[in-house]
Amino acid sequence: MTNKKIDYKKEYKELYLPKNKPMLIEVPSMDFIMVDGTGDPNNNPEFEHAVEVLYGLSYTIKMSHKKGQQPPGYYEYVVPPLEGLWWIEEGTFCLTERDNWKWTVMIRQPEFVNEEVFQWACKELEKKKPELKLELARFESFAEGLSVQMMHIGPYSTEPETVEIMTEYIKQQGLIDCVGIEGGKHHEIYISDPRKSKPESMKTVLRHPVKRARG
Repeated sequence: MTNKKIDYKKEYKELYLPKNKPMLIEVPSMDFIMVDGTGDPNNNPEFEHAVEVLYGLSYTIKMSHKKGQQPPGYYEYVVPPLEGLWWIEEGTFCLTERDNWKWTVMIRQPEFVNEEVFQWACKELEKKKPELKLELARFESFAEGLSVQMMHIGPYSTEPETVEIMTEYIKQQGLIDCVGIEGGKHHEIYISDPRKSKPESMKTVLRHPVKRARG
């Protein structure tokens, strides 16, 4: 273990702390624990359960060193923020019409986590919280690639205004927004905890995969 505690938000500011104006970024492949679901996340027991599963597994791995059960290569770290991928099966994705949403919520995992560590965490958490449906979770790499992102400051309800700014930037750069095409998904990274933050000061990274238009 290293003496330094890794905080991914600080180590990778370009991924988690962009400015509140659009920027183009190449997002590398990262490993996540993921849970899928459907529907509006607000007042949705399925969504709340998914988030509980994610945090339960993530903190089981993080705290493994307290029992001397840490995986090879373990280092101390701050659990990265919750993230969400959002899309619909058909038609144009809309931030204000949520009943038909498909979603994946996920939390990034440190580099030492692999499928074996994930399965260990599932077994450990099952002992503590057998009521959780841990079979819904999976460990998977996600490679987003070329994307446009921007920090949204304010309540979730005003996100469409930020997306409009991103959309204009994408057009100006001669890019194509891949949300709704080629499997592209609207991506949110929740930097602020809505339970502790005022709506007007909440920070959420909004990210859309893009591709270059063929000239």
